[in-house]
Amino acid sequence: MPAQVDNQTLTDPPPDCPVCPRLVALREELKKAHPDWHNAPVPSFSAEKPRLLVIGLAPGMKGANCTGRPFTGDFAGDLLYKTMLEYGFAEGTYLARPDDGLVLKDAMITNAVRCLPPQNKPTGPEIKACRPYLLATLSANPSIRAVLALGRIAHETFLTALDLRRAAFPFAHCAAHELPGHDMALFDSYHCSRYNTNTGRLTEDMFRSVFDRIRQHIPPK
Repeated sequence: MPAQVDNQTLTDPPPDCPVCPRLVALREELKKAHPDWHNAPVPSFSAEKPRLLVIGLAPGMKGANCTGRPFTGDFAGDLLYKTMLEYGFAEGTYLARPDDGLVLKDAMITNAVRCLPPQNKPTGPEIKACRPYLLATLSANPSIRAVLALGRIAHETFLTALDLRRAAFPFAHCAAHELPGHDMALFDSYHCSRYNTNTGRLTEDMFRSVFDRIRQHIPPK
């Protein structure tokens, strides 16, 4: 079960989270092979009072699992942070390491699953086990007005966390969904992975089109 403090679920798992045996086994294996890596659940990366929440799938082996910061150290981060800088959701220089001085503005980045899964494919129970942390993150950040789901799994995890019917909000690139009963909108994008960009499933212009819609919803302050 997720850790709790004063009956409130923590927004990030503890470094030694024991809940998912398969993920724990991989973590321990990588600690031996790469003792200088992060090799632990990856906490969210956030500005104060974010209005945009970006949800990815899970840490990459040589990305966030290595560096300890979401989308840092792999190709997906190159495109994500480049675009966030362009649209004013970050400032500084992205150098693919957590000490590069990059800071987020009005935004937060997290993952549906906080630990590295084998072959980058979390199972249903592993996604479910991490869902309380997503709920706690939303609860702790009432300023959020837009959520960007990178890929179908992040999209469906977010809807399930809010107890919303998936069929009522079908995933589609550049789709925008108003969420009844919630003061936020959900935006969809194909994941900014190397595979998707190399195959042309996602281009930089396609990714910018999503951020154009987000900026219409939450203009710069």
